[in-house]
Amino acid sequence: MRSALSMEKQRSVLIVGAGIAGPVVAYFLHRFGGGKPVLVERAPDLRATGQTVDLRGAGKEVARRMGIVDAIREKTTQEDGLAFVDTTNTVRAAFPTQSFGGAGFVSEIEILRGELVKVLYEQSQSNTEYIFGDHPTALSDQKDHVQVTFASGNKRNFDLVIGADGIRSKTRRLAFGGDNPTPIQYLNMYTAYFTIPYTETDKRWARWYNATGGRTILLRPDNQGTTRAYLSVRSSERGYEDLSVNEQKQYLQKTFEDAGFEAERVLSGMQSANDFYFEAIGQVKMESWSQGRVCLLGDAGYCASPISGMGTSLALVGAYILAGELGRYPGDYKEAFKQYEALMRPYVTKAQKIPPGATTFASPQTSIGIALQTAVLSIAARPAVTRLIARIMGTGTADDMSLPNYEDLMVGEEAAAPPIINS
Repeated sequence: MRSALSMEKQRSVLIVGAGIAGPVVAYFLHRFGGGKPVLVERAPDLRATGQTVDLRGAGKEVARRMGIVDAIREKTTQEDGLAFVDTTNTVRAAFPTQSFGGAGFVSEIEILRGELVKVLYEQSQSNTEYIFGDHPTALSDQKDHVQVTFASGNKRNFDLVIGADGIRSKTRRLAFGGDNPTPIQYLNMYTAYFTIPYTETDKRWARWYNATGGRTILLRPDNQGTTRAYLSVRSSERGYEDLSVNEQKQYLQKTFEDAGFEAERVLSGMQSANDFYFEAIGQVKMESWSQGRVCLLGDAGYCASPISGMGTSLALVGAYILAGELGRYPGDYKEAFKQYEALMRPYVTKAQKIPPGATTFASPQTSIGIALQTAVLSIAARPAVTRLIARIMGTGTADDMSLPNYEDLMVGEEAAAPPIINS
């Protein structure tokens, strides 16, 4: 691989957010010579909490190129699959991790978000300046650099700024203007995540339970002796995401207290959970992911929502391509941003496509809807059917993508022609 610029002359790049996308883009910026990464995280330390995420498709390939797949496998939750249950905990349909060729509801690599973040941090920290407990409060594009003012009062100049700070990205608001219409398109669903004590009923299967009124309880045993609980409810009312934590818990308590199944246990655990997180499910859709010397990455620019199951892949792949393009165009960040967007758009567009009726099917409003869902899933769970679906899925899924090989593209004095991505 050619070294486009010496380390002394490499552009300085501020990355905002030490979640999944931030450490990955920092790692590849150093590896591809695209810039000297400085990563700032608002939290005082790595965020060790979070729900279970999976690694599959193109995202898994990025992890392989980082050399971290084995480290991730050592920290998997080791779930056996996903079971759809009724109020008596009777299994109505079950999908092992091998279902649909390993690309079904639960993949072969399921890992707690906090565990994945630790692996990414460890892989990137030696060549990245990490700053915890701080965040940008102002960005001033000075044409030849960006002046960044931090909450701590410090001011620093950077050649580029990358916002990888989530669906409610402050970097996005600072760079694109707070008066612009929000790019978040809400999907009329709220979800809460938190950890509760493990019981013998949890075993090693994730359990999905539907109650009328578009309510869902999902329980996922982890590898730490506890269980990750999810409460989701369909609602067109806006604003619950802006309530205090106590008010959000009160809302969920009232909403789920008569839901049946293990609702009483889950709600009791919720009250004492110290990792409670509540969000309005939505997607981020923007006409452009860059403004001057500022570029958005992952959920900040193109959140696909948990419904898609593609958030982790989008973060990993987007970080890899953005870093690669900055390495290919060391003297022209505008062209690098342009190529990054051109290459990622088809992938993001597919990831953000939610089949009509998907949320209704996943969280039915009525007992009839739940019965219909159970009937369909019971058929889909039959081995012959899952094999057929796996063959169909194998012909092209949202995660079907050919990644550029930037080591090969950077050989020679000039940047190679733009790589081709399956769309």
